Amino acid sequence: MSTPRGFRDRSDDGLLTLLGEVPELVRNLVTAEVDSAKKWAKSAGKDAGMGGAWFLVALFFLFWSIPALGAFTIIGLASWMPAWLAALIVFIVALLIAVVFALLGVLRFRRLTRAQNPAQAVAADARIVKDVVDEY
Repeated sequence: MSTPRGFRDRSDDGLLTLLGEVPELVRNLVTAEVDSAKKWAKSAGKDAGMGGAWFLVALFFLFWSIPALGAFTIIGLASWMPAWLAALIVFIVALLIAVVFALLGVLRFRRLTRAQNPAQAVAADARIVKDVVDEY
C-alpha cells in the first residue's frame, strides 16, 4: 500500500528486507548531504561576493568624499561665502551614501552566519544515528 506522499507502509516487511535497504538509504543520505553542501557553498559564495561589491561601492564614494572635504576646507577658509556650504553638503551626501552601501555590505555578510553550515547538518545527523544506536 502506498501513502499519498509515495512512502510505502513497511510494517509488514521482514528484518532482512529492511536491512537490505540500509545501503540505499545511506547512499541517499550521503547524496543529499553533498547536494546540500554544494547549495550552501554556492549561496555563501554569492553572499560574500555581493557583500564585497557593496563594500567596494562604499569605498568608491568614500574615496571621492576626501576631495570634497578638501574643497570644503579651501572654500570655507578662503571666502566665508555660501560656496563652502555647498562643498559641505556634497561631502555629507557622499558620506551618507558610503554609510548606506557599507550597511548593505554588512547585511549581506550577516547572511553567511544565518545559513546552516553543512558540517553542522552532518554532525546533527551523526548525533541522531548515535542516539538510535545507543537505544538498541
